[in-house]
Amino acid sequence: MMRLISKAGTVVTLLIAGWLAMGAAQASNAAPAVKVETLSKTSSAWDGEAYTAYPTGTPEVTVLKITIPAHSELPWHTHPMENTGYILSGELTLEKKDNGQKMVFKPGQVVNETIGEVHRGLTGDEPVVLIVFYAGQKGMPLSEKPLP
Repeated sequence: MMRLISKAGTVVTLLIAGWLAMGAAQASNAAPAVKVETLSKTSSAWDGEAYTAYPTGTPEVTVLKITIPAHSELPWHTHPMENTGYILSGELTLEKKDNGQKMVFKPGQVVNETIGEVHRGLTGDEPVVLIVFYAGQKGMPLSEKPLP
């Protein structure tokens, strides 16, 4: 009887050791931990103006990759909704029409756009590539030309 318990104990010990070894091998081959980095968390646009409310209606999120050629001057325009851009490459200068306020955005920076403010973008010596996320409603234009 003692011999039977001893063999059973050895088998159980070997099984546990095998499971532990398998777990250690899997842990060393596991994918790296997920890394989360907050790029922007704000309630206001780049010019300091507070966001007041999201549009009502059926939500529609639009994500665009936009490439603007070097030495470009975009037309004056407004946005009717919150939108945020992430600069991948190039330098983008935003300029407000009413007071000439300007801010330069470089790769890795976030642009929290203005709502209802007439502004434009200007590029430097290289093209600008950015990803822009728009939080609007179905049928809402992403940008509008200002009234004269």
